[in-house]
Amino acid sequence: MRLLRQKQAKNQTQLELEIGRPFELDRNAHLGGKSFYFFDFDDNVAYLSTPIVIFHKNTNEEKTISSGEFARENKNIGKTGRFADYFLNFDDIQGSFRHFRDKNFSLLDKIIRKKQVFLQDIEKALETKDYGWKAPSWNCFYHATFNRRPISIITARGHNQDTLIEGINLMVRDGHLPHSPNYLSIYPVSNPDVRIELGDKELKHSVPELKRAAIRESVEKAIQVYGYSPHHRFGMSDDDPKNVELVTEEMKELKRKYSDMSFFVIFTKENSFEKREILIPRKRRSPSTEPKPEQLGLF
Repeated sequence: MRLLRQKQAKNQTQLELEIGRPFELDRNAHLGGKSFYFFDFDDNVAYLSTPIVIFHKNTNEEKTISSGEFARENKNIGKTGRFADYFLNFDDIQGSFRHFRDKNFSLLDKIIRKKQVFLQDIEKALETKDYGWKAPSWNCFYHATFNRRPISIITARGHNQDTLIEGINLMVRDGHLPHSPNYLSIYPVSNPDVRIELGDKELKHSVPELKRAAIRESVEKAIQVYGYSPHHRFGMSDDDPKNVELVTEEMKELKRKYSDMSFFVIFTKENSFEKREILIPRKRRSPSTEPKPEQLGLF
């Protein structure tokens, strides 16, 4: 794996990427290739105020933490540090991630047009004046949307896919995006129906495992929809170290399967990002069949 770039943003809300207004063709368009962009959403495309609830082991008292805190501390919850005395409850209705799920609205709720929490949080973010809700991959998300690149949303949230689309459409409505993205796939991987679609029939797989499966399905769909090309490029950005670890493993598997294509993992942080290209060592032989040292296959 090759580290391509580790860059500090000029401010703490966006990546500093040179994005021009004129429509830009894919880098490998002249060769028949396309660039596919896969995005985690929270703390990667946008900072939202959706809280995660943790519970005290002795009193069951609830404490809310942000998704950013959870990404940094989830390995320590219930074990060590300031959240050692707390635990996660995975019940979709009353548990830790209940605000990351759609609610089953009553007829009255629908009549008064009550909105899902995700939509409320998007609108709350859009009301801020400093645009501090734009997370490290926002500029990349805008670039991909503006140039109509195929986009996949692969998020730990458990909403319905239509809810995610409706939320992103609010960004279009307010002029933050020029139009709706060219969606390749949308995987809110904690949604029970999506979990089953990804092969988790017993609903036991972890979020990183589900994201890994979603990446695999998205790559296969890209080839199905846009055709095979050795010049395709795929990149996934995420802010959770555990997710990035399994995303990288899946990208390695995909690189082994589609060795001529290019695969990238972007690890986003609060004010910087690391972009790594996945490279798999290859053994080559000379025409005389004598073995040569193992070397990286560069594409």
